[in-house]
Formats: sequence, C-alpha cells, structure tokens
Amino acid sequence: MSTSSETTLPLPVTAVTCTEDRAHVERAAVLELRAGTQRLRLGPVSALAVDRTLHAELTAGHPAAVLDVRIVREWRPRGPRPGDDGSALRRRATALEEERTSLEQRRDRLHVRRDLLGRLAADLLREIGEGAGFGEAESDRWARELDRVDGERDTHAERLRAVEAALAAVTAELSETRRALELSETEPAELVGHIDVTVRAEADGPAELRLSHLTPCALWRPAYRATLDGDSLALDTEAVVWQRTGEDWTNVRLTLSTARSARATEPPRLGEDRLTLQDRSPAERRAVHVDLREEETADLGPLPALGLPGVDDGGEVRVLHSPAPVSVPADGRAHRVPLSSFTASARSEYACSPELSPLVAQVVRFDNRSGHALLAGPVDLVGGSGFAGRGTLDFTAPGAPVELAFGSRDDHRVVRHTEETRETAGLTQRTVVTRTVRLHLSRFSAPGEHDDRTVVVRERVPVSEVSAVEVRLRREACSPAPDAVDADGIVRWDVPLAPGGRRTVTLVYEVSAAAKVTGV
Repeated sequence: MSTSSETTLPLPVTAVTCTEDRAHVERAAVLELRAGTQRLRLGPVSALAVDRTLHAELTAGHPAAVLDVRIVREWRPRGPRPGDDGSALRRRATALEEERTSLEQRRDRLHVRRDLLGRLAADLLREIGEGAGFGEAESDRWARELDRVDGERDTHAERLRAVEAALAAVTAELSETRRALELSETEPAELVGHIDVTVRAEADGPAELRLSHLTPCALWRPAYRATLDGDSLALDTEAVVWQRTGEDWTNVRLTLSTARSARATEPPRLGEDRLTLQDRSPAERRAVHVDLREEETADLGPLPALGLPGVDDGGEVRVLHSPAPVSVPADGRAHRVPLSSFTASARSEYACSPELSPLVAQVVRFDNRSGHALLAGPVDLVGGSGFAGRGTLDFTAPGAPVELAFGSRDDHRVVRHTEETRETAGLTQRTVVTRTVRLHLSRFSAPGEHDDRTVVVRERVPVSEVSAVEVRLRREACSPAPDAVDADGIVRWDVPLAPGGRRTVTLVYEVSAAAKVTGV
C-alpha cells in the first residue's frame, strides 16, 4: 500500500446544515488517484468533528472505493511569542506586554527606594531630636543631610510619576490592541484535526471525494426586520448564526433546519393514574363551589425558557435555505444571513386592553407572503421615523395572518375604574353581583392634527361553565353599546377620538348565582 500522508491535501467546507445546537458539515475535494491501495491525508479540519458521524464516498464515475476513513488529531501548543507568520498587530501586542512588564518592575523598584528614603528621613529626624536633647548642635551637618534626603525623595518621586504615566499609556494602548485583535483575528487552534482516507483504485485518474460529519458549537435562531411604510409592510427574514467550530465557513451553501437530532425519539413512559369514586356528603350535595380562573385564549408554541430560546417550528421540522453562498467566521459572534423578503398590504389598528395595560398600542396586521413558515423570533420594528423598538413574532404558517405591535402611543391615555354591588333576591335567594367598568379615554394632539383616530377598546366579562351561575351583559346600561362580543367574553368598542377629544366607555354586566353556589 502506498502512503502519501506527507502531503496534506485541502478539504474545504462546501455546504453546512445548521440545526439548533450543532451543524452537519459537507466537504468535497478532487483527488488524483493511482492504481492500487493508498492512504491520503486531507485537511486541516475542525478537531471537534464527531468521529462516529464520518461518512466518505467517491463519485461513481471512477472505479475506486473508500476502505477506511478516520480523524487524526495533533497537538500544536502555542509558544510564548508569535511565530514567523504572526501579524504585525500580534507582534505589537507582544512588545507592549514586555514593555508593560518592564515598567511594572521599574515602578516596584522605585516604590522600594522611596520607602527606604522615607525611613532614612525618619531616622535622621529622630537622631536630630535626640542630639538636641543631649545638647549637641550640628546644625550644618543636619541641614546638609536633610537636604540630601529630601532631594533624593523628590527625584525618585518624579521618576515614579513618569514611570506610572508611561505605564498607564502602555496599558491603554495594549487594551486597544487586544480589542483590535479580538475583532480582526482569532487565536490559532492548538488541537488540529486531519482526515486519513484509505482508497483502493482500479486505475489512475481523478475522482471527487465527498465527506460529511457532525460538529458541535454551532447554532442558529430566526430574526426579522419589519418596515412599515403607510399601508404596506416589508418583512425581511434572517438567520442569526453562531459558530465556534475552529474553522471558518467560506462561501458555503447554508441550510437552516429545526431538526432536533440530539433529542431522544422514544415516547415518554406512561405512569399509572388511578381514579376512585367517592360519595358526596349531604353538605356537598347542597352546595356548588365555583372559582374564577384565568385562561389564555390564544397560545401557541412551547413555554418560555431561560437563556437562549429554542426554535418553535409548530411541531414539524422546517428547512430554510440561504439564497446565496455565505461566509461565517469561527469567532463565536452573531452573524446575520438574509433568507427571504416580501412586501404585503398592512392594516393598522390602535388597540387597548385597559385591564392589562393603560397604554394604547399600534397593532399592524398582514398576511405571511414569504412562501414558508415564519418561526417564532424577535422582530426589529422600523417606522416612518426610524427604529421604533423590538417586538416578537409568533409561529405563523404560510398565508396565515400576522399581528405585530409597533409600540405604544404617547399621545393617548386610558384610565380604568371599577365598581361592584351585591344583592340577594328575596324569594329565590339568588345572589346577583353587578360590576360596572368605566374607561376614560383621552387624546393629546399636536396643533397640526385634524383627523379622527379610532381606538379599539377590549374588555372582558366572565364566562360561566355551570348552569347554576349565569352571566348577563346589560347592553341597555352600557354606554355606548358594544360593537361585538365573542364567545370568550371579549367585548369590543370602536371608539373614535378627535384631536384633543375625550370619551367615556361604560361596561355593565351581572353575575347571578343560585343559593347553593359558594365562592362568587
């Protein structure tokens, strides 16, 4: 068997399929094969490649076969100084580190010398005091010694100030150099991997080798940019890709998938759940206990999790493709990859739910015309005056309607007041609870505004699930009458507000419960 491992053949990355927490990397290279069995070394490749996922094959046009493929890793520790191929920026950083070390040592020596001079001055003053106490008078010698010590202390203090100033300047320059290194370069990997392929060929000639494997330290998440321009909205879909695999992806075909290959495919085990019947007591038969509970009527997707959220794909694997080759460096930073863009007609609405928030928000509705499902993710909102904030887009099927909130309106105010009265009928002993909700809306307008603005106000009334409790909306007492009431108890008004105008909306409903009902 011939061996050509002395020469390393390049094996570039041609395609990448990025999932939630890893990437499937595809590589290709054209090999000049000789007749017989031979071993080839290709690379370098990421040392993080998973060995058991290696798969290599040759094109069917050449009579050859792959006998063995494996990853060989080599440890290359970095030296304390940059090598001959180091950049000028890295050499400058090394020189600054050495200069800083020298200045720190010089500063420490000056500190020690200054402290010694301080102790010498203290000893000299003590000697002068003792000599004066014994009647000695050597004023000339004492003056010369004090002047010499003070001069030495001043000289060393000036040298110390100069060294500290130079050290501060070198430290600042070193910090800027390191920041520039982080932005422009990455540290070379100490653990380098290569692919050893054993091939048997029937004849000489070129053959294309295709190799694929999994690698960790790569992930992606969807992101969007919504630009509202009057009655039209442009939505740009992007993929935010992070990767720290140890090698750059340069001009690769990028595919984004929501497949969760690391998640177990076995169904969960079912535990035993026993139900027992128990006779109710006479007191329980005479009373019906009810409770008020909150229930969300529009919920889609998994529960929110701390940290980076997962990709909500609606329970079905979704695959998105980059329309053009992309390059993603292995720096661990976020890189945006454009996927699709479309423009659709938009319908704006100023909506308010005073029970949840006193703010009036601008809600924009449009249809998903991207041709693919919109996965849940953050949306950068851009209006007529520029960037307006960041919102959240829920999972949306192709062609389905989409709702986006473009922030609250500072020129609208809503104040909510509630009242409740409780009565008991004499004959039937039914308890009747009457609730009155008053909403005060106001609009502050600029001097040039003259058009009316319609605010959609939504309130809710309870929905009863038992026959012993009845909920009735008193339309004759509501002012104005509601425009719509749905099956979930959501009451809606379309309230027009003139510039500087004020309106009051009143909602009245009754909750009637039989005498045996408790908890109302």
